[in-house]
Amino acid sequence: MDRVSRRALLKSLSMSVAAGSVLRVIPLHAAEHAHHAIAEEQAAGGYTPKFFDAHGYKTLRALCETILPADADAGGALEGGAPEFIDLLTSENTEYQEKLAGLLKWLDATCTTQHGKSWVDCTPQQQQEILDQIAYRKNADSDQSLREPVEFFSFLRNFTADGYFTSKIGIHYLGYKGNTYLTEFPGCPPVPGV
Repeated sequence: MDRVSRRALLKSLSMSVAAGSVLRVIPLHAAEHAHHAIAEEQAAGGYTPKFFDAHGYKTLRALCETILPADADAGGALEGGAPEFIDLLTSENTEYQEKLAGLLKWLDATCTTQHGKSWVDCTPQQQQEILDQIAYRKNADSDQSLREPVEFFSFLRNFTADGYFTSKIGIHYLGYKGNTYLTEFPGCPPVPGV
């Protein structure tokens, strides 16, 4: 079997995004390769952001944690490597760069205007107040200036979920066992009261 180069896999990851989840257009084997490349870099001394500057990467990590926090059952987006996944793929795609840089710029500009500091430096309550403006599409219907930020935040939520659920921790959380052979098919469980 021919080995596919890292660059070719990253290019396949950076294809245009259709509406909704990034994985609708990204091959799963390429997402696995990205997680593997990130794990190798972390083992060799730590992950170095490829697209985001220090402030942007800190903001991205805080946003990912807000979107998919750890709970009693499993680690969250940070433990699953979603920020690294997002940064690596964003470094290869100008469309991703425009959306995510636009989101971070909007967040910081809005927070600076309203609270005198960047989003990541605001209190959790102030951060939530700002995110509540862009977390719901209905807000963009009533305020056209929120249309792009709402779209960009939706993109980041999907990207965070894709980064998490293609990671080892996310796959384990889903209980995915891979292609396994069944010796019998027991069918659906009975429906109570029928």
